[in-house]
Amino acid sequence: MLLVLDVGNTNTVLGVFAKSLTDTTLTPKYDKLVANWRVTTRGAQTVDEYGVLFRNLFSMGGLEPKDIGGIVVSSVVPPLDSTLRRVCERYFGHKPLFIEPGVKTGMPVLYENPSEVGADRIVNAVAAFEKHGGPCIVVDFGTATTFDCVTAKGEYQGGVISPGLGISADALFSRTARLQRVDIRKPTRVIGSTTVGSLQSGLYYGYLGLVDGILERLLAELGKASVIATGGLAAMIGSGSKYIQQVDEFLTLDGLRILWERNSPDPTGVRTSTKLRAGGAARSR
Repeated sequence: MLLVLDVGNTNTVLGVFAKSLTDTTLTPKYDKLVANWRVTTRGAQTVDEYGVLFRNLFSMGGLEPKDIGGIVVSSVVPPLDSTLRRVCERYFGHKPLFIEPGVKTGMPVLYENPSEVGADRIVNAVAAFEKHGGPCIVVDFGTATTFDCVTAKGEYQGGVISPGLGISADALFSRTARLQRVDIRKPTRVIGSTTVGSLQSGLYYGYLGLVDGILERLLAELGKASVIATGGLAAMIGSGSKYIQQVDEFLTLDGLRILWERNSPDPTGVRTSTKLRAGGAARSR
């Protein structure tokens, strides 16, 4: 099995892929998502605290850590990278593949400085082009909301970064004395008849306007393109958008799986990873 980790500023998403074979003429690959979890990203947690958390999730899912054959990580929280690397080595026995400069993506990056592009944005772009073709736009609703554009040739062109809906809501509540914190959800009508309803309407429809306004301008530059949404709030915002055509909840996890395969010399998708012995010595797997 393959463990994939998408480490964001607010949440970390874990997924486990197993091999499946739908066509007997093909070599089996890691293409069956058998479990996934979303947990809070906590920079202060120790290696052992993360290890216990991950192993407990595996236990609840009926999975065994010893069955993991490889690990791939996308992280936008650099201070956590060393902790997660040690978690993977100590609790799963593998050195993880981090998505970083030097990793083969199969996607040219047209940014002026390609190293500035976050790993999660490249992962999403690779997955979107692989699954949906190009040109396409990926809208990822995370701590920040990112809009990433891929050309018809499969090139990462660039995009837009805006404050996420949660950040916008936090700013509103922290800077006003009498407005209470409310759940972010789609209201039944635009005109609110209570303070809570008015806040929910402003947050939802205001943010929807931001998303559709940016997409309208991106589509004017790109021409016709598929628009795919992912991330924690993708379903809620996507249902009201004029331009988002589909919501792909597991786009980032699929992208990590695809990049693992592209960096694997083995056609089965089993990368020649480093399996750690009990004493810490390594051998090729």
